[in-house]
Amino acid sequence: SYYVGTMGTHTEIKKVAEEKVTLPCHHQLGLPEKDTLDIEWLLTDHEGNQKVVITYSSHHVYNNLTEEQKGRVAFASNFLAGDASLQIEPLKPSDEGRYTCKVKNSGRYVWSYVILKVLVRPSKPKCELEGELTEGSDLTLQCESSSGTEPIVYSWQRVQEKGGEDERLPPKSKIDYNHPGRVLLQNLTMSSSGLYQCTAGNEAGKESCVVRVTVRYVQSVGMIAGAVTGMVAGALLIFLLVWLLIRRKDKKRYEEEERPNEIREDAEAPKARLVKPSSSSSGSRSSRSGSSSTRSTANSGSCSQQTPCAEAARRPGLAAHVYGPLGPEARGSEPKKAPHATLTKAENTPSTIPSQSRAFQTV
Repeated sequence: SYYVGTMGTHTEIKKVAEEKVTLPCHHQLGLPEKDTLDIEWLLTDHEGNQKVVITYSSHHVYNNLTEEQKGRVAFASNFLAGDASLQIEPLKPSDEGRYTCKVKNSGRYVWSYVILKVLVRPSKPKCELEGELTEGSDLTLQCESSSGTEPIVYSWQRVQEKGGEDERLPPKSKIDYNHPGRVLLQNLTMSSSGLYQCTAGNEAGKESCVVRVTVRYVQSVGMIAGAVTGMVAGALLIFLLVWLLIRRKDKKRYEEEERPNEIREDAEAPKARLVKPSSSSSGSRSSRSGSSSTRSTANSGSCSQQTPCAEAARRPGLAAHVYGPLGPEARGSEPKKAPHATLTKAENTPSTIPSQSRAFQTV
């Protein structure tokens, strides 16, 4: 699961994260005098910082020296017998760096160097589509992993389904070498439909994602657009009809409310009111005055033609009998009705009262 290369006293190890690794360190200094044996592991990171990982001194092991590796580091075997190898579990990307194993006993030293590289598996890529899924158009397939040890290699292929499609990409497909996770599918056809899988891999492992491509007819797109347009037009027409009905109903109700306030031509005339006696008397007197004036005008013409005015002045009784006095008593009471025979006689008898006297009496 890992590659070990030895260059003299140097060893290089590549290991996948979350696994267990053993960094080798062997010596023969502990056999003569075990009481003076000292072992120390040091880590130098990429920035040049150095820290102690684990030590053995004065018959004690100290392995909780750093917070990052606390509880994950230990001696892999019997370090007193000559195997001071270091074990790290589980492995993390922060454990990557250069390790130095230093063994000292009775003035003699042994040094060992191990370069540890932690590989991170690519994260599950995300598959996406860019373009129109219609016949004759172009479509771009792309995928990318958010994390993982570089370099990450991407590859696209078709997934075989029940229909038995070819696993190769369509003939008119182009790979974008500047962005290896992008593939261009040109001039789509119905045979381009299917499942496409993108695989992202590096030294640590592989991850993949799948996306489905469904190519549609251009005619079907036009039919869908026409159906949507028809639905919108129908909804607007229904709304307009409802609005017209509501407005017509409101107008009819308004006309019914306003009709009683209008004056009809065929309506009956208002009935006459009852008039008080005083008003009736004055009206009668006014009517009599008007008739008297008319009569006096007619009599005056007849006086000038048939009878002299002086002769008419000698007959005061007829004038007094027809008109009567105009005093306060006459105003307060209704005029008495004369018998029918008297009125007939008076109408048939020509009036001989001078026009000036009758005008004075009717004022």
